[in-house]
Amino acid sequence: MSKMRLRFAPSPTGALHIGGIRTALYDYLLAKKHGGTFILRIEDTDQKRYVEGAEEYIIDALKWCGLEPDEGPGIGGDYGPYRQSERREIYQKYIKVLLDGGHAYYAFDTAEDLDAMREKVKAEGKHTFQYDASTRMQMKNSLSLPENEVKVLLENGAPYTIRFKMPESQTVTINDLIREEVTFSTDDLDDKVLMKSDGLPTYHMANVVDDHLMEITHVVRGVEWLPSTGLHVLMYRAFGWEDTMPRFAHLPLIMKPSPSSYINKKTKEEFAEKFSGEFLRSHDSDFKMDEVKKIAQMVFNNPKDIQSQLKIGKKDDEKKQAVKGFLKDAMYGKLSKRDGDRLGFPVFPLSWEGKSEDDSFVGFKEMGFDPDAVNNFLVFLGWNPGTEQEIFSMDEMIDAFSLERVGKSGAAFDYVKARWYNQQYLMKKDNSTIANELDVLLSEKGMGAHDDFLQGVAGMMKERVHFMPEILEDGYYFFEPVKSYDDKTIQKRWNPERKDKMDALANLIKGIPSFDAGTIETAIKQFMEDNELGFGDVFPILRLAVSGTTQGPSVFDIMALLGQDEVGQRMDTAYQYFDEVKEKV
Repeated sequence: MSKMRLRFAPSPTGALHIGGIRTALYDYLLAKKHGGTFILRIEDTDQKRYVEGAEEYIIDALKWCGLEPDEGPGIGGDYGPYRQSERREIYQKYIKVLLDGGHAYYAFDTAEDLDAMREKVKAEGKHTFQYDASTRMQMKNSLSLPENEVKVLLENGAPYTIRFKMPESQTVTINDLIREEVTFSTDDLDDKVLMKSDGLPTYHMANVVDDHLMEITHVVRGVEWLPSTGLHVLMYRAFGWEDTMPRFAHLPLIMKPSPSSYINKKTKEEFAEKFSGEFLRSHDSDFKMDEVKKIAQMVFNNPKDIQSQLKIGKKDDEKKQAVKGFLKDAMYGKLSKRDGDRLGFPVFPLSWEGKSEDDSFVGFKEMGFDPDAVNNFLVFLGWNPGTEQEIFSMDEMIDAFSLERVGKSGAAFDYVKARWYNQQYLMKKDNSTIANELDVLLSEKGMGAHDDFLQGVAGMMKERVHFMPEILEDGYYFFEPVKSYDDKTIQKRWNPERKDKMDALANLIKGIPSFDAGTIETAIKQFMEDNELGFGDVFPILRLAVSGTTQGPSVFDIMALLGQDEVGQRMDTAYQYFDEVKEKV
């Protein structure tokens, strides 16, 4: 196990989904636990889908999460190059091995040829066309054509792909480290393209060759790649590499949040409107907003019973069936970037600015998440430590993690839980660290404050928010004058008949000799006792005066941090406003 080598191999086709980060995290944890190597390999052979800046995004995202590779682009290592586009000659060498061994063949079929065969199969009422042992001899390839004709086509530069020759009536069995024994029948598998007409390999070819040459010991990837594993095992056999083939582990999907986590009596109208709008934008039909919304409202009427409401009934007409089908796809299944847009949470580690608004996303980082909290949240999307512990440092995760405790079933993405994790990590931070981060956020707004003041704010606010920026949002009154007051509380609590006493209290506060929280509290409570005033007479007014709200940290702590002069000015301004509010009633 000391030589364990794991690779994270994303394609640079856009922003890296948070599911990719989970895969990288699991790779990283296993490698570090067993003294192994964590490798980044960029699978960029699909040049049509290549997106400028995506590779840099991947590297930056891993770095932000603290998952820095031991080998990879820009890092080096003994098994490079680590970009597949730079390994073209290597793949050419190994595709020849398969051709010479009779495990692969040239296919000269054009797109029109393939379309014609699909139509033929469809007209015959047979199963969907699959390029395999049952059809390959009807196609235009080096198995079906005379040898001299194949030679002429190659000499004349005819475009071709190279396909794997899937053997017939064989069984392939693997012992997946998560899913245990998985069996494939070669009769269900097609002759996959291994080399494209542009001379670059497909995922299957590059993946197998690179994993072998880079001495990868364990392949950890999403369960969506499980159907390809039968082909990969057969390729290892064809190369004669089966004895050194890596162990496979296919992770569970990250699923959409449960509808019950966001649809309730208060939000069902909002989401009926939102989903109906999405439906109309994606369907070219004569549907009207009112009728679509009516169906959605019916489905959402009982938030705890949405799944049964989505079942197609015998009396459901075509429109109702279409809307229900759309809602089912939109609300259940694998987590997608659209879910983040729809429900207001990030599904990418960092923000991504695409060519359009639809292709641009806010990341976990920009939403204010701590990367350690993100890792802690992600590790539980599929893994269970078998204990009650929920907060794990990176070292603790490395020590506790094992593939044996990764489940098979999909893990529901729970944004409420993600926020909770971030709050726990924020609460654990020392005030000086938070002060430094607040200083950066303030400078971006053209504002600033002394370190002692910022540490005071941190101490009061860190247990009351989920994200660092919320300290500046919810506690804005620490940095600027009160913007607005709670008029309902003013109308209820501000009594003009007690104006003289409240003025006396303001003067008392302005004259307290030692303006610390304890002294302020003692002086105010003594004043209340002397003047027969209750807590409800005084504390709501004080809170409103200094912060504009009745919520928040201890009013005495707020006052002490703001300072005597600032508190005095705020009380004068507030009292004047309170009088105006009462006069309007």
